[in-house]
Amino acid sequence: MCLGVPMQVLEAEGPAAAWCLGREGRALVDLTLVGPQPPGTWLLTFVGAAREVMSEEAAQRTRAALDALAAVMAGDTSTLDEAFADIVSREPQLPEHLRRKETKP
Repeated sequence: MCLGVPMQVLEAEGPAAAWCLGREGRALVDLTLVGPQPPGTWLLTFVGAAREVMSEEAAQRTRAALDALAAVMAGDTSTLDEAFADIVSREPQLPEHLRRKETKP
């Protein structure tokens, strides 16, 4: 499974890279897909590259989910409901582009 990790921009490193801070510390992140971003911006990163700009709220939700995943992997399930509060009480939904199109007879 591939997981994106939220990172916050600290400072630009030329037009296509920035030093960012995430759960594993500082890292140089490629900004080619999202363009230059000012300090404080949250990015969803994967394998050293920013994939999308995200809100602080979305970054915090994602961080909580990653923390819960790490806890589960360590055998602790006590934080699951809190970490996944936005999905725990509803049936999962497919993204629009994956839903079957209904055809009229």
